[in-house]
Amino acid sequence: MIIDGQPDFRSLLMHHVTTHWPDAIISAYDPTTAGHLPDEFSGAGNDIVLLGSELGDRDGVDVLMKFVNAKNFPPVVYFGDEAEEKAISKAGAEAFFTRDMIRHDALIVRLSDVLAKRNYTATTGSLFVGDRLTGINPLIRGYRFIKKLGFTEHSAVYLAERESAQMKVVLKVLRQIPDVEDSVGAFDRFLQEYELIAELDHPNIVKIYDLGVGDDHAHIAMEYLDGGNLKTRIEKGINEHDAVAYIRQIASAIAEIHKVGILHRDLKPGNIMLRGDGSIALIDFGLAKRMRLEMEITGSGEIFGTPYYMSPEQGHGNVVDVRSDIYSLGVIFYEMLTGKKPFTAGSAMGIIFKHAKSQLPLLPRRLARFQALMNMLLAKDPDNRLQSAEEVLEWL
Repeated sequence: MIIDGQPDFRSLLMHHVTTHWPDAIISAYDPTTAGHLPDEFSGAGNDIVLLGSELGDRDGVDVLMKFVNAKNFPPVVYFGDEAEEKAISKAGAEAFFTRDMIRHDALIVRLSDVLAKRNYTATTGSLFVGDRLTGINPLIRGYRFIKKLGFTEHSAVYLAERESAQMKVVLKVLRQIPDVEDSVGAFDRFLQEYELIAELDHPNIVKIYDLGVGDDHAHIAMEYLDGGNLKTRIEKGINEHDAVAYIRQIASAIAEIHKVGILHRDLKPGNIMLRGDGSIALIDFGLAKRMRLEMEITGSGEIFGTPYYMSPEQGHGNVVDVRSDIYSLGVIFYEMLTGKKPFTAGSAMGIIFKHAKSQLPLLPRRLARFQALMNMLLAKDPDNRLQSAEEVLEWL
């Protein structure tokens, strides 16, 4: 849980957390607009509380002491001015950071230490028995282990072979950790992610082959995309013809997910893969949410996504709709055409500010025919953007 009265600072902390822990569930509270938390607030259901110094008319030390003196209150990490550090540490904070000098690595290391003390250590173990020895005795029957591709706190991703079809697949596996309360929530979110993707049948959306559920794990078997991701492709340079072809396919996929009531909310080149034939496939719907849930989500102030590709309204924790995905599409198109991101800064907060306030850089003269489209994709006000992915396709 994040508590602070400055929206941009809450967004910054959320970015730090979700960059390292993509499966994190974050709630945010603004005491300057929603009022002070009631005296009976116990912090229940949270693994850690990030408390900022912008607390309206209340003193940070007083609020911190009220929290740490409450029975079974989760650990509190405080973000304030350098002059407060000694008093805050004495008052019982697990850690202190100067709010305008946060280093990502130092923050993540400290948060990891705090969580480890509460026995919420990251699950980095394999879900395949003996996977270090080429997949002997797989826990998930019917699949032959090839290699581990990555992991988060609750899930791991493997390249495997589906033995019945002798085809390579990607297995995303979630372990339900006994006696860890949040593990159950992560388990449910994992299954929800499958349900979102399984509804879709589109050439530019990753294919899902199988869902399996065991006593302590669930897995999704999905298409193996061997062409790498769009991020790597951009780094190598994309010609204008291919950039237009790619953005058509991405827009087509976005149009499809919007039809069934899904916002992606984390469109970025790393979530877009290429097949061997050069076609595009959208992956990773871990941040996608049903539109009918949006009011509940934005009401709690949750911020998801990557600041380079966030719409102004998403970066500031405001209500988002399909037009937020349209903005992210515009950022990706700009980057494909130019090889550069439209907005950069030395911090996540600086990038969020530029999305909302800075003028869009003009495209080079050789790309001038795309400027009108780019202006309508990256308009600050959602009302001034193209209103749907179908409209993007029409312009293209």
